[in-house]
Amino acid sequence: MSKVLIIGAGGVGNVVTRKCAAVPEVFTDIMLASRTLEKCDQIARDIGDDRVKTAQVDADNVPELVELINKFKPDMVINVALPYQDLTIMEACLETKTHYLDTANYEPKDVAKFEYSWQWAYHDRFKDAGLLAILGCGFDPGVTGVFTAYAAKHYFDEIHYLDIVDCNAGDHGKAFATNFNPEINIREITQNGRYWENGKWVETKPLEINKPIEYPEIGPRDSYLLYHEELESLVRHFPTIKRARFWMTFGKQYINYLNVLQEVGMTSIKPVNFKGMDIVPLEFLKAVLPEPSSLGEGYKGQTSIGCQIRGIKDGKERTYYVWNNTEHAAAYRDVKAQGISYTTGVPAMIGAMMGLTGKWTGKGVFNVEQFDPDPFMEALPKYGLPWHEQIDEPLPVEK
Repeated sequence: MSKVLIIGAGGVGNVVTRKCAAVPEVFTDIMLASRTLEKCDQIARDIGDDRVKTAQVDADNVPELVELINKFKPDMVINVALPYQDLTIMEACLETKTHYLDTANYEPKDVAKFEYSWQWAYHDRFKDAGLLAILGCGFDPGVTGVFTAYAAKHYFDEIHYLDIVDCNAGDHGKAFATNFNPEINIREITQNGRYWENGKWVETKPLEINKPIEYPEIGPRDSYLLYHEELESLVRHFPTIKRARFWMTFGKQYINYLNVLQEVGMTSIKPVNFKGMDIVPLEFLKAVLPEPSSLGEGYKGQTSIGCQIRGIKDGKERTYYVWNNTEHAAAYRDVKAQGISYTTGVPAMIGAMMGLTGKWTGKGVFNVEQFDPDPFMEALPKYGLPWHEQIDEPLPVEK
């Protein structure tokens, strides 16, 4: 019987709110808050449940956040706002003695760089306050960390090689659009790639390394090596890993559009003066691109995200592949969202449920792979994300 405050009313916030409202035995009272109150009100009207309250809040403003939290008194804050706002929301949670969960790690607004160091630095403060903070509880990061922990618990004595593979084989009918916040998405894929090998990070040029990878029910798709935040936490918490990589699919049309936008400077985060005003090109581009939450209706195809793992069990080499496929159309039928928002929002609700019901416990700041994976894995299919596994078969990423 818990109260939860959800901050962020984009595509993921919509999914989290709807999924929390569907589990009244856990989430007895829900508040959805964002800078734009009308977005919150629209989601609440669509849900039609008087347990869902709404509020306006500036997530960059700690006193505003504190005031709202003190007024509503939630047991946990689910942060699905922008990654730039992670630290202000964590500060507000500390000041109000409230548990915390997010789906993406902090990055400074003026530097396209994301890492866990800023949030890990909060561990002692949350521990001393007797609070639980769960980091990166979307799909990737999130479910991919739980998948890895599940593999380590049940199938391996040592994990040596980890490849996280993320395919969106959907078609939204737009010439160019991003499936989550355009600003965050483009910052992520235009920075240098990185992967972990033999105890150190190897840096690559943006989208320099690519190969076709076979995805279940989809087939081969061009997949590009990126740096993704869960690699940092997973190699820390599973030190036997010799190599860890992250792969994501992009179509040729998407890459062509992205290259042109980069060449003309539209992906830059450095302000330029336009008619006496400083504007950030990427922020302007975000304003003219389709809103990700608008892509759900008519979106065809499916996503496939999973972990391909090689290691040792009982002295013998073993392989393991665990994944989820999600149909965009099914996600829209369930919560009026496209599959990317769905696969991020459902795990956030489950993670909050794990923390609020005592399935996941601790005092301090934790990544999801540090908890028992079993109850989370049991909940995934129940709430819309069935998973599948293959044991001791050739890994598609290595073919």
